[in-house]
This record gives sequence, C-alpha cells and structure tokens, in this order.
Amino acid sequence: MSKRCTFLFIFCLSVCFFRSGYAGNGEITLIHIGDLHGHLVPRPDQRDGSPTRGLSVGGLAYVYAQIKNIRKTHPNNLLINTGDTIQGSAEALYTRGDAMVDILNEWHIDAFVPGNWDFVYGTERFRELFAGARPRARWPVLAANLYYVTLYEYPETPYAKFAGQRVVSPYLIKNVGGVKVGILGLTADRGPQAVSTRVTDGFYLSPGEEELRESITLLRKHEKIDLLVLISERGLAANLDLVERNPGVDIVLSSDMHEETREILRAKSGTLLVEEGQDGTMVGELNVTIKDRKLVNYRWNPHSINTRDLRPDTATEKKIHAIRATFVKGPEFLPHVNPINGTVLRTPLDTVIGHTRIALHRANFSDRKRMPAVIEGSSHDFLADAFRASCNADVGVIRGFRYGTHIAPGPIKLEDIFHFIPIGPQIACGKMTGDQLRWQIEKSLDSALSGWVGYWGGGWVNAYAGITYSVDPGNEYGFRVSNLRINDELIDPPREYQVAGYWYIDDANKINRTTATNIRVLKDQNGSALDATDIVAFYLQTLPDKTVNPALNRVRLMKPLPKAITRNRELQPWRGAVRPNY
Repeated sequence: MSKRCTFLFIFCLSVCFFRSGYAGNGEITLIHIGDLHGHLVPRPDQRDGSPTRGLSVGGLAYVYAQIKNIRKTHPNNLLINTGDTIQGSAEALYTRGDAMVDILNEWHIDAFVPGNWDFVYGTERFRELFAGARPRARWPVLAANLYYVTLYEYPETPYAKFAGQRVVSPYLIKNVGGVKVGILGLTADRGPQAVSTRVTDGFYLSPGEEELRESITLLRKHEKIDLLVLISERGLAANLDLVERNPGVDIVLSSDMHEETREILRAKSGTLLVEEGQDGTMVGELNVTIKDRKLVNYRWNPHSINTRDLRPDTATEKKIHAIRATFVKGPEFLPHVNPINGTVLRTPLDTVIGHTRIALHRANFSDRKRMPAVIEGSSHDFLADAFRASCNADVGVIRGFRYGTHIAPGPIKLEDIFHFIPIGPQIACGKMTGDQLRWQIEKSLDSALSGWVGYWGGGWVNAYAGITYSVDPGNEYGFRVSNLRINDELIDPPREYQVAGYWYIDDANKINRTTATNIRVLKDQNGSALDATDIVAFYLQTLPDKTVNPALNRVRLMKPLPKAITRNRELQPWRGAVRPNY
C-alpha cells in the first residue's frame, strides 16, 4: 500500500471513529448521590410508612458497593455528587470535612456541586478542600453562581486579587459512550445561616438564574453538547421552577430538600428531575439514550441502600474503621477540639448516654397526619426539652434543621446527638417577649410554607418546649398561628419569658437568631464553654432511668398540608408554591 493510500485509510478510519463515537448517539448512565451529611455508618430507618422502616440504612461502604454494582453493569457512566457532604456528624465536624473527603476521594467522582452546608467551616477551609491550587478533594467542583465578592461589596475581603471572579469552574464537558455531556453546577444561594452569617465572608452566591440562562445558550450553541445535566443544590421545587422558566436542560440532579424521587419528575419543559433523600439511604441510577443529539429514552432506578440487601465495600469499610478509631472506644481514642466553639470531645462517640421509649427523628412525609417533618419531629421536641430544662426556662427552642438522624427505641449514643447538632452551638438563657416569640414562629412557618419557592429558608419550622399552638398552613404570613400558649396559658404579648436555645459568639445578643435580653451562656463548673451536645447528654442523666419520652403533637394542624404535585411522597409541601397545577 502506498503512503498516500495508507494516509487516506487512516484518515477515513479516524473520521468514522469520530462520527460513531461523538455524533450524539449513545447510552450513558448517571449515578447520583447527594445530601450525605457526614453519615459514615448506617443508621436505623424509623420513618412512618417507609418501605425500609426497621432496617439499617445508608452507610458509605454500602453506598459505594451499590455504585460499583452499577458501574459493573453500565461502564459508560458518570458519578455525580450534589452537595451537603462534609457536615452532619462528629467525624465530619472535628476533621472539618476531611473524614468525608478522604473516603470519597477513592470513589472517582466525575462532578460535584457544593451545598450550603459545605461552606460551614468558612471560606478559607472551603478553598483548601475544593478550590485552592491543590484542593484536598480530588474531583471536579462546579458552581456557576459562586463568586469572590467585589471590593465595592467588601473592601476588607481577604481575596482581593480574585475579586469578582468565580471561585470554581461553572461547568465541564465529558465525552462518554458516544455522548458529549455538559455538566453545569449551581450551588445554593445562601450559606448555612444557622451557624453564622460570616462563614461565607469573601464569597457571593447569586440566585443562579442568570447563569443558568447564559450557560444553556453557551453549552448548546457553542459547545454543541448532546446532553445538558444541571447539578444543583437548590432543592427540587426551586429547580423545577428554574427549568420551567428556562427550558433547555435535559436532566436535573437535585439536592437540598431531601426529597426521594422514587418516580422520576418530568417538568412541562421536558426536563427530568431526581433527588436522593439524605444520609446515603438512596443512590439514583438514570440510564439515558441519546439519538441525533436528543434524549429519546430513559430508565430510572432508585436504589434503597440498606444492610439487608447489600454487602459493604471492603476497602471503604476499612477506611471508615480507621477514621473512626480515634473517635470511638479503644486504645486509639483521642480528644478532639471543636473547630467552631473550641470545646473538647473527651467521650467516645459510641458511649451510651441514655435511652428513649420512642423513635426520635424528624423525617415524616407531608401526607402523614401525625407530625409531618416540615411541622414537627420527635427528635426536635426532645432537644427543645433538653434546652428548656438546662435553663429552667419557660421555653426551649431549636431551629427546624432538615438534617439529622433516626434513633430507634432503646439506647442513645453520643454520636446520635452529634448527628442532630454537628454545628458547634452553645446554649444560652435569656428573655424575649411573647410578641417576639409569636413573630419568631410566624417567620419560621413562612420560611417553610410560603407560596413563593424562592423565599423558603431552607429549614423547617422551629421546635419548641413549653409552647403549643394551632396552625393553618394556607393562611398568609402573620395569620397562620392561633391558640398560642406558653405553659398552657394564652401567650401574653408584652410579658417577658425565659427562653433557652442556640447561641453563637458572633451574635452575642441573640438566642436562636432572635434578639434577647439578660443573656446567660451556659458554662461548665470551671467557666469553660459547653457544646450543645454536652447540654443534651447532661439532660439525659437527670431523667429517671436516663430515659426520654417526649410529649408529641405540640403543633396542631387545622388543615392538612397541600397534596403532593407528583406521585412521589414529599417532605416539603410543594403545592404551596405558585406554579401551574401538575
């Protein structure tokens, strides 16, 4: 064969390979995880009506075992993690996220979008983990709406030389299985406000809609992608709203609200949306077929992660055991310093500190008659009781955090409490008027039940000890609460009540982010700081048989929460959102 013929033959082969491999025809599997919230090991499932109720669920070794099973069956795959990873446990807290990063570094993650709780240790730590010259996390981090602040907004910014620039890449492009995939990241538009308004100092998080609109055009028209995947820690309802108003996204892999899409959600724009619950209790497998650069077919397989149906990945299990060795009973246990408040962990996490007669969690779906999670949960009732008792107060209060764990009736371990309170608050006693408390409740309800998705505050309704009330979820802000009572007496608006709740040094005049007077921060006998987990552990010691049995149903729903807009059961009552009727 002449040199000319050889050249033409090789050229034709190259053209044929290019067209067959990257002409917008092929199959690809998206493997989706999100909202892991620091849960290294399995936990019980105590959710009412859950198909895995009574089983041990989650655990990173079991999550990765399922990921490996999918990869074996579908080699053309991408593993996507949609945030809220490095917060939610003692191991994550005391290592400032290293415990989770060290494990997930071995998983070969193809793309990651940070969630609001991934900023919890401050912007410099965020850069060390995800955005520095050599970040600790060995995976691509994407967020089109995350910027360094400008000097006009924050002249004292420590990142002046980066002012106005993006912190991480907005998107990446992967060629997999004959498909050119564009992956665009949107992080939350808020940091973890419950800890401090300053943890995102130097960063600016935009709402993201403008970036989404521009990126759709860029990736479709200029990059000529075949499949556009939005990975977003904005919550399922907010993401649905975004893609309805900005068509062009094929798939949204969502996190934040901890919804479980057992059936795929299809927007009127044609976009497919999924979300994976929390704590590694679900892994999503979305198989899609692309023909002529269009998504023509899909198959959705939501995998429940539990210890009955899966065997743990051995390497991941060994790594978890090594990380936990300094936290649990044994010769390797070491004291650990809390990076947020400076308190010291001197008790192994697997120490039993009390017992419970009932399941403790805040996880019920919004269709449950008894305590839907957005309104109330037994775990938060228990914690509010502990804070109230610690101050001998009229009222105990705790924010309605969506993360947490489940504790089955029986022993309570110290690590269980850290899953409820992994953010380093202290507890303070102070005075608030009845009017302040009423409006605190109204604001909390509005941030969870507002008809405008963009106004949702990210948490659920505050939990209280000493307070009972009725709520009409359909009423407007300021008119939802009625029959508000403190210690069985109708609230007296001008009266000052003793209140106990979270306190942070950077908001020294507030309890639970509400201004209070005569504030006294609880200390130990030596005058040293106490973490809120210490307060809860001590409370358990004061109970008969160290056993808790909190009174429930402190909030009376006058009307049911809105029905689900899909066939999926929901945690957040979406129909409150202003949108077309699905």
